[in-house]
Amino acid sequence: MGTTKKITAGAVAAALGAVTLTACGGEGGGAGEKPGGAGSKTVTLVSHDSFAASDAVLKEFTARTGYTVKVLKSGDAVEAVNKAVLTKGAPQGDVFFGVDNTTLSRALGNDVFEPYEAKGLDRVDPAVRLDGDGHRVTPVDYGDICVNYDKRYFADRKLAPPATFDDLAKPAYKDLLVVENPERSTPGLGFLLGTAAAYGDTGWQDYWKKLKANGVKVVDSWEIAYNQEFSGSAGGRKAGADRPLVVSYASSPPVEVLYGDPKPAEAPTGVSTGTCFRQIEFAGLLKGAANREGGKALIDFMIGKTFQEDVPLTMFVHPVAKDAALPELFTKHGVVIDKPLTLAPDKIAQNRDPWVQAWSSLVLK
Repeated sequence: MGTTKKITAGAVAAALGAVTLTACGGEGGGAGEKPGGAGSKTVTLVSHDSFAASDAVLKEFTARTGYTVKVLKSGDAVEAVNKAVLTKGAPQGDVFFGVDNTTLSRALGNDVFEPYEAKGLDRVDPAVRLDGDGHRVTPVDYGDICVNYDKRYFADRKLAPPATFDDLAKPAYKDLLVVENPERSTPGLGFLLGTAAAYGDTGWQDYWKKLKANGVKVVDSWEIAYNQEFSGSAGGRKAGADRPLVVSYASSPPVEVLYGDPKPAEAPTGVSTGTCFRQIEFAGLLKGAANREGGKALIDFMIGKTFQEDVPLTMFVHPVAKDAALPELFTKHGVVIDKPLTLAPDKIAQNRDPWVQAWSSLVLK
């Protein structure tokens, strides 16, 4: 979910860098094939920096299909989508993963993807298939962008953590919140859209004036916000961070348990459940892909049971397949958001860019 986006421990994300697995046996292929072209046994997945998958899962894909997966990371999700738009027709890879409901209209409007109806799509909840019968993108996961809080900070001060957007603007929480720039970061964009969903087309600006007056800090990325500025994360604690509130995900707390050293019995972070905006991530076959068949096979695999059951503890998001089981650590320490804020895709398409511009003028100047 994010950088996407998403939640991975900083060291783990760095170690995953650009993953290329050696193909295990497989069908087809032979001497003289052009690398990355039609007939190639390498399929290139372009994604945001927070994409992660277990080695064993990617090896299973290779064993099943004969294709090797090469992962090309392209920055935060917003940045990665922008690069995909700029390289449309001559893409950097075969499949793009990480476009979500906040940036989907930009990708679709720029004709980045080739329609492909994935095998096994009937196992995916229709509610997350935002492209309808267009099949230009395939839903892969979902999560909720929410404010997280440092439990120890609030317990030590006998101060209740904020629960809602309104709470964040109260004097008790002055100079405590760090958010991501929505021009550069998907969590930042999701949080902005959440405020628009909560306060309406014009009311959200008055709300941000209150946040600015209350000392909100803006940084460029989730990595900086969570791992450097947030006092509740392992990285933040080591860095002496002083912001106990951060825009992250409802599924962030399990990360602190899984990668804790020593591993805590309970998550040191909590979730302000009244601040959550639903994010859905998609994969799509890039128009002009050199290895279309490999790309199709990879999309099929990404909504299959093996990959779907891997995403909760690699990218800390929910699978979209109805038959995917959730691991105990994820369910025990994560938070289920029953009524997340949402906006219709056409509403986002119409307002995203002007809202971001208005936010920039209001908050950064």
